[in-house]
Amino acid sequence: MSFSGKFQLESQEGFVEFMKAVGLPDDLIEKGKDIKSVSEIQQNGDHFNVTVTTGTKVMTNKFTLGQESELETLTGGKVKAVVTKDGNKLKVTLDKVSSVTELVDADTIVNTLTLGNIIYKRVSKRVA
Repeated sequence: MSFSGKFQLESQEGFVEFMKAVGLPDDLIEKGKDIKSVSEIQQNGDHFNVTVTTGTKVMTNKFTLGQESELETLTGGKVKAVVTKDGNKLKVTLDKVSSVTELVDADTIVNTLTLGNIIYKRVSKRVA
């Protein structure tokens, strides 16, 4: 299964607690908690281009599986990390945040972000 497509956030758990833990300001947390972000993923073999649009904020990350890439974090910082693929899951650790993006089926992506014992889970459905 290919990750390519456009996915819109359908539900999320743990947003406020997680964003506070990573240091996002309260005003941005308040603005962002009800926005249905859109993730557009282009996969070409092991090469990925991921664009996440949340309101007016656009975050784009390009990476090749197994190779070090510079990736933008949720707070806007840049870190070098290696994204790996395990079956239908993409895994990466950015600073202290572990991210697993799972292609559950052809139309559903579940992204689970973990920081210590704080978990933020996002479920997105394919719109294109």
